[in-house]
Amino acid sequence: MAQSDIRVRDAEDRDREAIREVLLAAYGEYEGTMPEERWIEYKNNIAASVDAPGPFARLVAEREGKLVGSAVLFDSSIVAYGRDLGIESPIVRLIAVSPEARGQGVATALLRESAIRAKAHGGDTLHLHTSDLMASAVRLYERLGFERAFDKDIYNGDILVKSYRLHLNDAALLKI
Repeated sequence: MAQSDIRVRDAEDRDREAIREVLLAAYGEYEGTMPEERWIEYKNNIAASVDAPGPFARLVAEREGKLVGSAVLFDSSIVAYGRDLGIESPIVRLIAVSPEARGQGVATALLRESAIRAKAHGGDTLHLHTSDLMASAVRLYERLGFERAFDKDIYNGDILVKSYRLHLNDAALLKI
């Protein structure tokens, strides 16, 4: 299927359960990579994020009327993480693509719309955080022009959570 078949829009209240399902299916691949107690906490946090306050935008991706992806945008690191990492520009979090829609341009469409929204929101950069566990996502981010922002890395327990940023004024992603 073509990427043009993907429609990214603002999430609506009626989308909440579908978003939760996509998030849990997308992040479910990591269940076997972490201790059970940590996985349960991670899964519960992901599920709760659907109803949590804070984002200035909640995006969903649809294909043929079915929700296949989602992402959320925050104003700053304080709002996104409850931590001051010195990021005072938009941060995209919880990018999720349902397993059956992977490799079909859904994440790229969500990131493109996130970059458009971040720029319209007054941002010069769009940030995100990820770990080596999400190697295919890291490859996508780098291919789309995100660069490492080592000074914004954080640790979640003993796991290095790497920071990436996209400079919005010259982002090729916005010209596609």
